Amino acid sequence: MYRTDMYEGTIAETITIRGYNGDAIHTYLARPLGPGPFPGMVLLHHMPGWDEWTKETARKYAYHGYLAICPNLFERVGHGTPEDAAAKVRAAGGVPDDQVVGDAEAALQYLRSLPTSNGKVGVFGTCSGGRQAYLAACRVKGFDAVVDCWGGNVVQAKERLTPAQPVSPLDYTKDLSCPILGLFGNDDQNPPPAQVDIHEAELKKFNKQYEFHRYDGAGHGFLYYDRAVYRQEQAMDAWKKLFAFLEKNLSTPAR
Repeated sequence: MYRTDMYEGTIAETITIRGYNGDAIHTYLARPLGPGPFPGMVLLHHMPGWDEWTKETARKYAYHGYLAICPNLFERVGHGTPEDAAAKVRAAGGVPDDQVVGDAEAALQYLRSLPTSNGKVGVFGTCSGGRQAYLAACRVKGFDAVVDCWGGNVVQAKERLTPAQPVSPLDYTKDLSCPILGLFGNDDQNPPPAQVDIHEAELKKFNKQYEFHRYDGAGHGFLYYDRAVYRQEQAMDAWKKLFAFLEKNLSTPAR
């Protein structure tokens, strides 16, 4: 709980960690100053890339008392502007799921290794990153919460599977080992409400702990305050629900 007499301080910087297959990858780390212990969040960026909005979101998490780490999932295509990297990734058919999961697991282990960690770590993503966050939470043992913001292709039809994305994330639902928060706009078409229904039904089928919140008057990307799709009222409510969910699932130190 914030108080006006409390100490505040954060630091944010680019570091390098070993990701999937031992690859050195650039990673953005934002963390509160002070002894902690702090919960952690792994941020998986969207298809537009390892961009300013994503890094500002990492700093938002740090402001709220989280160790936040965001690996550059597009590292292997080379460097340049986020837009340049995203174009190369799109042309290549996307980042392989195994690689993303490996990078997410490496980020998880890095946060847990920090002396200021409380031992609990969540994973967050928007758009393609929402899909990947769900995938990571299902395939990696050790995440304590997952936040899926309008993750398209969590429900992935067979004709949309590729060598890079060979399995629909929905098919891993039985392996999900932590609570999930889903935030969706009812005007979205990726995923459309019908796919969100399918996802919810699968979570119910396997008796998973979940919260889904769906917003009228909002479409894809309604948290992106740097874009015309931003919806202020819905976004503010979504952030309130997000931090309440994380407080409930990450604030108590792991034993």
